[in-house]
Amino acid sequence: MAAEIYSHSRLSSFEDCPKKFEYRYVLKVPSDTESIEGFVGKRAHEVLERLYEFVAKDMVPSLGKVIDRYRAFWDQHWNSQRVRIVRTENDVNYYRELGEHCLTNYYRRFYPFDADETIALEEHLRFSLDEAKQYRIQGFVDRIVRAKDGAIEIHDYKTSARVPSQRKLDRDRQLALYQMGLASRFGADRPMRLVWHYLAPNQTRVSTRNAEQLDALREETIGLIDRIRVTTEFEPKLGPLCRWCEFADICPAQAAQREARGEPPHPVDHPDPPPPRRQLPLL
Repeated sequence: MAAEIYSHSRLSSFEDCPKKFEYRYVLKVPSDTESIEGFVGKRAHEVLERLYEFVAKDMVPSLGKVIDRYRAFWDQHWNSQRVRIVRTENDVNYYRELGEHCLTNYYRRFYPFDADETIALEEHLRFSLDEAKQYRIQGFVDRIVRAKDGAIEIHDYKTSARVPSQRKLDRDRQLALYQMGLASRFGADRPMRLVWHYLAPNQTRVSTRNAEQLDALREETIGLIDRIRVTTEFEPKLGPLCRWCEFADICPAQAAQREARGEPPHPVDHPDPPPPRRQLPLL
């Protein structure tokens, strides 16, 4: 039997909260909701993928057409019963405009999109961390690029407002794992860069990994997978991310907190009138 396959999101889920990991990957509890932040991110990714498909055909759409496509994707997928808004100070229109803001920033910054060569879009990677193929990894790369200096770049789009420190990005696991997965295609000695586009604040960050750093990450990731495999008691880990957890209504730790606060045993689900809209920062 082939070893189970892991991803950065799966590994992060265990690190963030083992109980969430258990619900999602062990018990496979279905969830029919997603966060509004995740919804905006998906729509932005879809539009940027489509944009570069047109660029590859020497057909650069106007910014207006890019925004129109985003709005069409939004309307196509929007479901007010399925998408959760945790930050209730922001209404739906705020998040819809946030996506437009992100795409406008990116378009204006990189137009006419001829600074590099796109090799692949939304590339699905599958690879092993070990020769015995007992530690398997998968993931989707937003965009793989050949820069003008010949280096291969792994690009990732983020719609979050916060930009991590360079020190944190230099330890980021996700894109470094993708670098490992692409080494067999491009060669381990091929220069590679990890590139993050933080669309809302309109900032780009770059990092690199050497062979020693990748080897250390490989061993660290194997060790984490070993920890997951021997875990039998998945304890909840309370923290700020609990507000966004899709399993909040069945989590025993969150239920205990609600009881201590005198709240109902399950969140009351009823529509509230939208609060005043906040203004997005100027482009």
